[in-house]
Amino acid sequence: MWATTWGDEANEVVGPRIGLPVLPVLPWPDDDPGEGAGPRGLHWKTRPILARAAGAPFVWVDDEIGDVDRQWVAASHPGPFLLHRPDPAAGLTDADFEAIGAWVQRSVA
Repeated sequence: MWATTWGDEANEVVGPRIGLPVLPVLPWPDDDPGEGAGPRGLHWKTRPILARAAGAPFVWVDDEIGDVDRQWVAASHPGPFLLHRPDPAAGLTDADFEAIGAWVQRSVA
């Protein structure tokens, strides 16, 4: 599943370049959750991603993942997860794909 602001364009532009099939796209909430939606520094994507994962294993790849997101997910998600932050200056590299693939093999397979 894509969890990106690219929306459906991720299937047209990104997916083919990295060998992914067409995937569903996570819809984002239309409104700002406002106060009490989480601690300061929690990425706005974190809560919707966890809600969609619903305890299932997942990998989230995003160059904006921070320590607050890692702490929130660790405290809130009962299943296996990987929060992978690629270097925003380099984009996704072979090393990123290797790390993600290794995690999937260990954790989900």
